[in-house]
Amino acid sequence: MKYGLLILLFTCILACKKSKNKPVYDWKTIEVTATAYNSLAYQTSDNPHITAFGDSLKPGMKYIAVSRDLLALGLKHNTPVAVEGMEGLYLVKDKMHWRWKKRIDIYMGEDVKAAREWGIKKLIITYGVEIE
Repeated sequence: MKYGLLILLFTCILACKKSKNKPVYDWKTIEVTATAYNSLAYQTSDNPHITAFGDSLKPGMKYIAVSRDLLALGLKHNTPVAVEGMEGLYLVKDKMHWRWKKRIDIYMGEDVKAAREWGIKKLIITYGVEIE
């Protein structure tokens, strides 16, 4: 009997340790306007490969910038985001200018043609707010 209780306790401890390493999210959905941007000086700043959060941008990364009003809704730095019509999860790595509201900007490396073809779309995003 004691042996079975010890195994159960040990299993619970291992499960707790594993869950601490993997964040648990409350997933929320919102409609936003989505545009695209590139890491080029004329679109961003003198150092177009560094985000407002201080992260480095490299073509091929699945990153987005968010309007600052979305930060208050839980779309903070490194929040995982599923973008309607796009594969995989994107991470919030940049902030947009204060003038934009309910808007995301999808990072498209240095491919200006792809960003222009994307254009402006209204779509749904689903994002994870970490549960502590």
